[in-house]
Amino acid sequence: MRGEIETEEKVLIIKRIHTTYHLKAPESARETVERVHEMHRRFCPVYRSLEKAIEITTEYRIEPE
Repeated sequence: MRGEIETEEKVLIIKRIHTTYHLKAPESARETVERVHEMHRRFCPVYRSLEKAIEITTEYRIEPE
């Protein structure tokens, strides 16, 4: 996870968060991983709580089991 902070009126503000999911899965699971990754924002309480205030991006990397 990586966050980017800026200063507004001498106060540090979190502006952007980028998360990389590292998944151990067989290559045959890629389609399922893509489908879940595309829909997880709708069901993630943290994303839904913060999305209006902080730009949140995600990516995934499938690592061999």
